[in-house]
Amino acid sequence: METPPPNPEKLLEHWMEWERGETGPGDLMKQLKMGGMRQILETLVEGGDVGTGETVGDLLDS
Repeated sequence: METPPPNPEKLLEHWMEWERGETGPGDLMKQLKMGGMRQILETLVEGGDVGTGETVGDLLDS
């Protein structure tokens, strides 16, 4: 079975539920893992930091 692509909007929804106290940290981590947070973070590391135009590597080197 192929894993669906990450859905950033859904991941944000899960995060906001946690911030409002509607879900616990364990459930949040499960949802982030199942929802593809790792793939999103890997993409950011490879391609650049959102909004700055710099790559994560550039930021770490400075």
